[in-house]
Amino acid sequence: RRGRPAPADRAAAGEAARDRILASARAEFAERGYDKASIRSIARGAEVDPALVHHYFGTKERVFEAAAEISFAPAAEGLGHLASHGPDSLGEELVRFFLGVWENPAGRVPLLAVFRSALSNETAARIFRGMVTRQLTARVARRLDVPDRELRVELAAAQMVGAAIMRYVLEIEPLASAEPEELVARLAPAVQHHLTGPAGPASGDGPAPAAGEHPRGE
Repeated sequence: RRGRPAPADRAAAGEAARDRILASARAEFAERGYDKASIRSIARGAEVDPALVHHYFGTKERVFEAAAEISFAPAAEGLGHLASHGPDSLGEELVRFFLGVWENPAGRVPLLAVFRSALSNETAARIFRGMVTRQLTARVARRLDVPDRELRVELAAAQMVGAAIMRYVLEIEPLASAEPEELVARLAPAVQHHLTGPAGPASGDGPAPAAGEHPRGE
């Protein structure tokens, strides 16, 4: 009579099942979004019983969070290894790194799942906000020596995330077809300004005149 599997074999089988669940979850969230994906459909894609999904993760929210963490892991690791040439080059470093992650199909597909779900569901958006705060804002802010560094990093992130949504999610032309190097050249100065530039108007000349008004002395 065949005996029970050894503990190591059971652990390996459990880890493999968990990996299949997460792979299925990323595919489901990418294709259907957070609202339409279900524990049952995720289990079906992983070829496991729905009870096993509940066993490992509990709720759909926890499955999404785990899948999102895996999707962001390469980017988070890459942020930790950015070259430290000082804050004056950080804008170009970040833009080049950010676009590099999105240009890689292996990284883009799971990120699209997170973005699309966060745009349409508050639970997914809350999880996404938390990940941005932990993985991006905190890591990059440590490289700045200014009082409002968290706000600066968030503004820089808004610049890059907005470009990513228009290019990779909405696919708006001509941004969607622009060469990555052109985007680096155009986005980097704006991101750098958010990180280290003056907080007031860039020109220093004060607000522009309202419609119908003329500059003083004219």
